[in-house]
Amino acid sequence: MPIAQLYIIEGRSDEQKETLIREVSEAMARSLDAPMERIRVMITEMPKQHFGIAGQSAKKLGR
Repeated sequence: MPIAQLYIIEGRSDEQKETLIREVSEAMARSLDAPMERIRVMITEMPKQHFGIAGQSAKKLGR
């Protein structure tokens, strides 16, 4: 069972996350020749202050 675990900064809409799940699932099914019903995708959202870029939080950088 192929599993993708994705980490994203919070703030995306439910619609965007649904699109992400669908498109990642399609890519995995196609590239791995795996049946779609076996694909799993997990999204973990994190606050902007929990993600660092070049030594500063994404929140501080305005991302």
